[in-house]
Amino acid sequence: MNELEELVSDWLTLPDVAEQLDISISKVHSLLEERALLALRLGERKIRSVPAAFINDGAILDSLKGTISVLTDAGFSDEEMIRWLFTADETLPGRPVDALLEGRKTEIRRRAQALAW
Repeated sequence: MNELEELVSDWLTLPDVAEQLDISISKVHSLLEERALLALRLGERKIRSVPAAFINDGAILDSLKGTISVLTDAGFSDEEMIRWLFTADETLPGRPVDALLEGRKTEIRRRAQALAW
């Protein structure tokens, strides 16, 4: 998991996510179950953490849930989704998560759909 922890430079624990979104920790768990967010267990203590880029100005990145759905349909695990979203792609250019932050969700979802074939 070290490679993934290095690929995503900033992580938030679930209590940090709750604080940034101004919601309860149980609501954060619901968001994870609803696949509106992704979390992985990191470090020696295996603490569930969310990439900080998924939270933008006190809200979940609005195009994230649909993108997670497309990647899930393509057969990706949570770890594979995070790896794909944070790996630079010179044809974009940049990382898919950066394109989502810039509002280019259609292009990212099209690319995600193509991965299923």
